Amino acid sequence: MTDDPTTPGAAPRRYGGRDAADRQSQRRAQLIEAGLDQLGAGEAISVRGTCKRAGLVGRYFYESFTDRSELTRAVYDHVVERVATAATAAVADAGADRDTLIRAGLRAVIRTVSADPRLGRVLFAADPALAELLTARAESSRFFVGLLAGTATDFYRVEHDDRLDAVAHFLVGGFGQMVTAWLSGAPAMSEDQLVDVGTELFAAVAGAIHPTPPD
Repeated sequence: MTDDPTTPGAAPRRYGGRDAADRQSQRRAQLIEAGLDQLGAGEAISVRGTCKRAGLVGRYFYESFTDRSELTRAVYDHVVERVATAATAAVADAGADRDTLIRAGLRAVIRTVSADPRLGRVLFAADPALAELLTARAESSRFFVGLLAGTATDFYRVEHDDRLDAVAHFLVGGFGQMVTAWLSGAPAMSEDQLVDVGTELFAAVAGAIHPTPPD
């Protein structure tokens, strides 16, 4: 007799070597990807549109999300995680030189959003269809500020204070605006040129607040 997964104590049924939790995780990933397609096209997420893009029936949407707003936030968090992971990994592999660290982090962000334009639109585009992301964007800005400030405190071996937070807000906000403009076509620069400009600006600000990098 085959185990019924709804029976208490029964082992979850497996299909194709994958258990129920794996299949649900895969469906959730499909829904997030479908939601990213919609937001990346400047469209508000809809349950029907998401299910159609994901190739799933409606009941699977509610298996992972209570409503479209919850999926919208999940998509945004997914985008932030992808960008932050790329930047963090690049900085970790960059060595100990200040400008090399800056360049590696900025290049990772720019390449990530350039390789998948959906990510850049979700993170940066001032699109009325994405107005519901305003709160999430404010939170992610604070997240990136914390990430930058934490990197600076580790690199310079200094205390994290309000002045450092203010500088980090300035850099994160300015960089975000620069990338937003670039993704819209002005300035008309290559990725490398944009990285060069960003590195110069970050290094100049870093030099103003801490002229001598640690040995």
